[in-house]
Amino acid sequence: MTTHATGTREQWLAARLDLLAAEKDLTRRSDAVAQLRQALPWVRVDKDYRFETDKGPVSLGDLFAGRSQLLVYHFMFGPDYKAGCPSCSMIADGFNGLDVHLANHDVMLWAVSRAPLAKLQAYKSRMGWTFPWASSHGGDFNFDFNVSFSEAQERAGEVEYNFARNTHAMDQVPPPAPVAQFAASCGIDVRTFRRDRPGMSAFVREDNAIYHTYSTYARGVDAIWGTYAFLDRAPKGRNESGVWWRRHDEYDQH
Repeated sequence: MTTHATGTREQWLAARLDLLAAEKDLTRRSDAVAQLRQALPWVRVDKDYRFETDKGPVSLGDLFAGRSQLLVYHFMFGPDYKAGCPSCSMIADGFNGLDVHLANHDVMLWAVSRAPLAKLQAYKSRMGWTFPWASSHGGDFNFDFNVSFSEAQERAGEVEYNFARNTHAMDQVPPPAPVAQFAASCGIDVRTFRRDRPGMSAFVREDNAIYHTYSTYARGVDAIWGTYAFLDRAPKGRNESGVWWRRHDEYDQH
């Protein structure tokens, strides 16, 4: 017999109406936060960032592909990784198809990683993805937008991630089990794994100038992690005890 509370349809409806009020309040607050996000001051980008893509070398401006807005998902895939981060991979599973709708609403979506293009292309083929993915290998883009860090930055304690100085995570011994697990799944050691982090950045082009408008990191990318939006509405919610997700081709078939 279930240990969860049960009731009549009338009791369920009364509780559901209370929840509906809370959900509507959350929606209104989310709308208000979105307005704050869009009201942030724009910062002009004058640096000439270069990327490698399926169509050859391009600039940051080229990534807009004729649109006025650009969203970049900072996908954790460093130069030494043998495979992409499992969490970023789970998020990116939701990009297929979505990028087409965004592009037809004047927004271009790209994933960008530091790994060489050939590695990204091979992994993209393995995952069956179609969204555009660019390599920033050898450039400053990931470092300037605080999603990649050098060994020198680690040694100097200059790792700043999610708008805060962030050194303790590099020095944890032993590292948290999920971090060690993910690093091993990418074929690298923990420190190498941690030199790349997840995030999303937004840009706009206006009057032939490019501006950086927004960035978010860590759990700030939860909002685009589509699987969790569904789990939060499932009867048992996220129901987690540690890391359970894998790359979509690594699950046992059901």
